[in-house]
This record gives sequence, C-alpha cells and structure tokens, in this order.
Amino acid sequence: MAARWAGGHCGAVLCLGASREGLVASGGERGELALWDGGGGSPVGRLRLPPEADVGAVAFCPRCPSRLYAAHGAALLVLDARALAEPVERLQVNEEEINCLAVDEAGGCLAAADDSGAIKVVDLASKKACRALRHSNICSSVAFRPQRPQSLVSCGLDMQVMLWNLQKARPLWTTNLQECEAEDNPQAAGQLFNPPLAHSLSVASCGNIFGCGAQDGKVRIFRVTGVKFERELEFKGHSLGVSQVLFMPETYWLLTGGNDGKVLLWDVSGDVGKQQKSPAKSLHRRKAQAPARKDGKLNKAASNDHARILPKLTIEHGEKVNWLTCTEIKGSRRVLVADQSSSISVYPLPES
Repeated sequence: MAARWAGGHCGAVLCLGASREGLVASGGERGELALWDGGGGSPVGRLRLPPEADVGAVAFCPRCPSRLYAAHGAALLVLDARALAEPVERLQVNEEEINCLAVDEAGGCLAAADDSGAIKVVDLASKKACRALRHSNICSSVAFRPQRPQSLVSCGLDMQVMLWNLQKARPLWTTNLQECEAEDNPQAAGQLFNPPLAHSLSVASCGNIFGCGAQDGKVRIFRVTGVKFERELEFKGHSLGVSQVLFMPETYWLLTGGNDGKVLLWDVSGDVGKQQKSPAKSLHRRKAQAPARKDGKLNKAASNDHARILPKLTIEHGEKVNWLTCTEIKGSRRVLVADQSSSISVYPLPES
C-alpha cells in the first residue's frame, strides 16, 4: 500500500529528485516547486514561480546537498534548499524547454537536455555553457557516468542513444534503436507501429552499465567498453512505453515506470554481474564474443533475454508514471512515484 505525500502541489507533479541527506524536491505544472524532508510526508518548503512555464526537472548537487537546480521552462534556476525562496541565480543557456538535468559527482558541471535536442553543459564555477551537444529531435534524458566526470550518455525521441566525452563535440558512439529493431526482426522491418522513442536512461554506480527505457515497452541494458557501448540484454515488462528507468545506488537493481501505470523492479545482477562482480568497481575491458557493432545488434542469446527475465517486484500504481526517484526513509528504501495527480506516492522496496 502506498503512502501519499500531499500539500506541495495543485497540479500534476512532473519530476522528482532526492539528495544524499534525505531531502526530496518535486517540480510541477505552472511553476510549482516543493521540498520534502522524507520523514513526515509534508512539504517543508514551497515556491511558486511564474505560471507560464512548468518545472520539468530538478537535481541536487552531490557535493553540496543544499544546492538545488531546477528547470523552469528553458531557464536554469539555482536555489538554496535550506531556505526555499527566490532563486539565488537564474541562468539562460537553453533555448527551449528543459526535460532533464544531471550534475556530475564533483558538482562541477551540469548538463541540461531540452526540446530542441540540445544538451547544454554548464561550468558551475563560471556559470557559463562550456559545451553544446545535440540530438536531431527532443533530447529526453542525459546522465553523467559515475567516476568519469568527462563522460555522459544521452537519449532522445530521435531513437538515438549516445556516448559523449566533453572534450569532443561529436558523440564517441551512437546506437539507433529503430535500426536495431529492424535488424533483430527483419520480418517487421518498415512496420514498426510502436517505434522505440527513447524516454529515459540511468547509469549504474559502476559507470559502465546503463539502462534505457523506450516507447516500445522495452528496457535495454548497455555496457560501455572504452569509447563505445554494446547492448548487454533487453527485456519487456510494460505493455506501453517505459517513461522512467532508475538504477538504485550500489546495486544492479533497476526500477522502471511505464505509461501502463506499473512500476517494476528488476535484478539484472545475474546478467551484467557475470562480467563485473561489484557495481562500485571499475570494469576491465570485456572480451567480446563478437565484434562490437555501432548499431548495437544483439547476439542470439541476448535477444531472447526478455523471455527469461522477470521483475523482482511489480507495483500496480495505476497512473502513468512521470518520474521515479529512490530514497531512504527511517532506515528503509522507498521508491517515490510522480504521476498526473498533485501528490507523490511512496512504496516500500525489498532489502537486497
């Protein structure tokens, strides 16, 4: 049974973020922003920004948990979570609405992905954009790789998944999910009625494994090896698009949320863990069974993964999932779910 956090929003909650100290931030429609302490389920701070734009993404600084970044339309706001009031700073580096924010582990750089397909990387010391990366359609998600501050991954509605190094303006490696599907299923080529528009990605603590959720209901797990990545496995548990994926800290447990109203917990450690025992340790270069392909085509064994991988936990949330985050409340892990309602749902998670 879910607990409900209410009183922070009047409209739909669009995004969530959790700090390492237990604070939770939520952004919503019409400029609504709220802070929660995680214990009582009541907001400890509320801010009403101009209602012409939504708060579409939030992110805490890993090194300074009181520093909160929020995307208000195309603007990037810097806020003090200790006293939620008017923004400390307002940066205008993106030209269109921001969909996702990511801050590197050191708290030195922030990446903001927007509707134009651009990813603007901001040097947080100078408060200026230091790099502009690009997708050909809406960029829906971006994430820095842990332990590798110059490296990030992104995905978008162009069905592209990309690996970047901040020293270069072009991606190091790209996989087109639609081309992968056509090659995996030649009979269905040209008949993809539910194209794999990429909505969300998340990187495991090791920095070399990441997951991507797409409109076709599939979750794809990739492994980075050097300057490229290849698909490790894929599986399907949602009947509609996967709107959110989230690796839990220091594990290979992956949370997924879908447009079908389900939240699923997957344990992929038995598959990716064969190559890497601990998610906190860096990966030795994989001895590939076949040459890596830029299209990321799966081998025959991996292509059947969806038939044998089952979720560890199924939560029938009942509403389309807008955002997921994970935090610890009173010593136990919880998944927080934002949907089209004005409240946040909180579910217990099993212990590892």
